[in-house]
Amino acid sequence: MTEIVQTTVPYDALAEVKLPGISPMTPEDWIMVDEVYGAQMSERERFLSERRSEVLDITEGAEPACEELLDAVLADLALRDDFEVSEGEVLCPDQRRVTVDRRDPLGTVGRLVQQDFCIHERRGDEHVMTAAVLCFPASWTLSEKIGKPLTSIHIPVPEYDGDVAKRVQRLFDGIKVGRPMWRKNANWYLDPDLFHPMRENAPRKQEVEGDYLRTERQSLLRLPKTQAVVFGIHTFVLRREDVQF
Repeated sequence: MTEIVQTTVPYDALAEVKLPGISPMTPEDWIMVDEVYGAQMSERERFLSERRSEVLDITEGAEPACEELLDAVLADLALRDDFEVSEGEVLCPDQRRVTVDRRDPLGTVGRLVQQDFCIHERRGDEHVMTAAVLCFPASWTLSEKIGKPLTSIHIPVPEYDGDVAKRVQRLFDGIKVGRPMWRKNANWYLDPDLFHPMRENAPRKQEVEGDYLRTERQSLLRLPKTQAVVFGIHTFVLRREDVQF
């Protein structure tokens, strides 16, 4: 077990909100860098090197959206003071130099920023997860969700009923270019592990006695060329004593 924990979260993680709990965000806030950037990125490097098939997958036809996501991330980082973006390379805040490999766009993105990213594209009546880099799964498994529509992705979430499913699909349809959105979740865990996969049929219980609060700031952004919706996940883990009640 590797303990990588933040001490603060830039929002009220435990505030109750009605699903889907979406709010607007400024484009400048899409990419976040926090106090454990270096430690989380070390874990991401390890997973992408040693367990790539578990944390990255691309379905056929999703390559253009993956390439556009890389371009979007690079454009955002080029505007920041904590990254140095040059032709073919990025100097990161932890002093790593990451080669921009356009043959591996999701792998490159996964080595640049703390966020995980799931790409959703419209297929028929629903958006389908066509690609993802997911180094820090929170009680779900990428191999069970890739290539599936939103309704199947949210199995076995009990709150995700027919009404919520329709609202979420309308939300994905309505995301505008240049107007990203965000939401948050929060759950207690017994351990601080960032890599926490779980199969759909595994027994589930709320770990109310857990010592760690895991909360995700989830962003939604539409890419202008492919029109794919990018679902970003920035993971925070806090010790119970650091949580503001």
